[in-house]
Amino acid sequence: MRNFYFTPTSLCVLVVTIVVLISNKSFCQRPIIAEEYYSEEHLSRLKQEVEELFYHAYNGYMTYAYPLDELQPLTCRGIDTWGSFSLTLIDSLDTLIVMGNYSEFNHVVEILSQRKNFDSDINVSVFETNIRVVGGLISAHLLSHKATTDLEPGWPCNGPLLRLAEDAAMRLLPAFNSSTGMPYGTVNLRYGVPVDETPVTCTAGVGTFIVEFGMLSRLTKNPVYEKVAMKALMSLWDHRSKIGLVGNHINVETGQWIATDSGIGAAIDSYYEYLVKGSALLSRPELMDMFWSYFDGINKYMRKEDWYFWVTMNKGAISLPVFQNLEAYWPGVLSTVGLNSDALKSVHNYHQVLKHVGFVPEMYDVQQGQVRAHREGYPLRPELIESLMFLYRATADKSLLAIGEDILRTIQHSTRTPCGYATVKDTRDHRLEDRMESFFLAETTKYLYLLFDPDHFIHGQSASSGKPHRVASRTCLLDTGAYIFNTEAHPMDVGAIDCCSGPTENDIWQTVWFPKHSEKVHSNRVHSDSNVQCRSCLAPSWKLVFLGIDSLPHPVSQSHSAHSAHSAHSAHSAHSAHFPKRQKSVLNSLLTCKASPFMERLCIGGEVCDF
Repeated sequence: MRNFYFTPTSLCVLVVTIVVLISNKSFCQRPIIAEEYYSEEHLSRLKQEVEELFYHAYNGYMTYAYPLDELQPLTCRGIDTWGSFSLTLIDSLDTLIVMGNYSEFNHVVEILSQRKNFDSDINVSVFETNIRVVGGLISAHLLSHKATTDLEPGWPCNGPLLRLAEDAAMRLLPAFNSSTGMPYGTVNLRYGVPVDETPVTCTAGVGTFIVEFGMLSRLTKNPVYEKVAMKALMSLWDHRSKIGLVGNHINVETGQWIATDSGIGAAIDSYYEYLVKGSALLSRPELMDMFWSYFDGINKYMRKEDWYFWVTMNKGAISLPVFQNLEAYWPGVLSTVGLNSDALKSVHNYHQVLKHVGFVPEMYDVQQGQVRAHREGYPLRPELIESLMFLYRATADKSLLAIGEDILRTIQHSTRTPCGYATVKDTRDHRLEDRMESFFLAETTKYLYLLFDPDHFIHGQSASSGKPHRVASRTCLLDTGAYIFNTEAHPMDVGAIDCCSGPTENDIWQTVWFPKHSEKVHSNRVHSDSNVQCRSCLAPSWKLVFLGIDSLPHPVSQSHSAHSAHSAHSAHSAHSAHFPKRQKSVLNSLLTCKASPFMERLCIGGEVCDF
């Protein structure tokens, strides 16, 4: 056996080399977690700590800031920021349900129900009002059956919170009156689009409506909301580049791209997210086709060693090699479509940034290994926690719990104030800023709580999961765990759709007992009525897709890139002009189902159901 001898100099070089290799992002290893460390008792303690964190911030807001929009946690005052909505109260309403505080939820509903509308001469962000106010009210409306049995007749198709949500959405509709159908960024709640409003809107501000507006249309049976949201999505799709990418700001009147850098982060992010979630919520497989087409371009041009850099939308050349905090939602999206291995790699990259800086800053220069100047803050964002929650549900990888606990510790150690939690102004020295955004209570605390509570009803794990509900001639199955979260972490129960716009019992019996006759009689009506469509399966196959199971097939493995490249701009038909041709996807077939939940109950009850 040959002996090796090291001089002090060579030994030093060896040690440095090993350190460099270990610290290099390509060699990052998952934290090694003892199987018994995250026991039920430990998770229960973490959940209780998150609950205490939430109420410290919530009570601070109610004491010092309500009825203004947000708490200023350093001076213990309130401030209006996004439109004088009492925004933090609306945004945190469904979190009260998630944490089981039904009495406080009912108290807040009484307060909000006194408000009949949002008629006010004030300019608001169309994007923020949609995701926080419209989304928050719809979610709270759909969850209200958990807190009370005193529901309006016809619930979930009507109710005070739903009426408020529709009033807010109605006041956003003038924003969509552009020549392209893409919305302006600002509206006045009373007078519509301001006369001096810029026609330039960010991509996310165009493509982040289909979840809230789609659900609103299905509950109220007013198709206008889903229609304008879909038109905006299709218009963005039609303006993608030849290599299948979009820029980050566009003129909604001319369709000209004003900012042509393309990425998965700020100003674009939730557009991609809503293609997946809108498809699952509304049973629109064409949205998944669009997502997979974009996915090809993202992987081809942006992905570098499991980071995702900004590139030019027309050439795909790297323009900004940075990681943004807002990009940390992407592993959660990957998990929902079954790509858990890829998602885990990126999450552990992001964890290295967290360990290096203490927080995940707004922008981190990957090449330089340092926080980007003028983007050094951390406003208590939830995106990384969101991905941890979805990934843990899919993989049960306990290293994800460890990362979540790391985030909880940094928040508790560095951002807690006497009346709330404060934005980190600079992640390099942990100086604070006098602001606590409403999403801290809507998203950050909620995702942490759900991460540490594997048996929560949101996950479909409670004893009461699967609750039938009847409205007139329709029956739906609620609370099965089939929740779609909007980009503000407001969960929407997919099952509620069937109570309001799903097939009637007559439709169901026609399909079950007279399928051939039913096919002839109803075929034209189904194609012409946007409210009578198949929607996402509630359980169990839909949950397999949404929670992300690696073993499920997906289009990437089916000559995905070749199909997309060959047909990205095909014009053989009106349909192919919009969507690339693909082999039939098992994923898409799981996102839609022929049987309504009522029909599934017939099968479970022993009846013969042959679809």
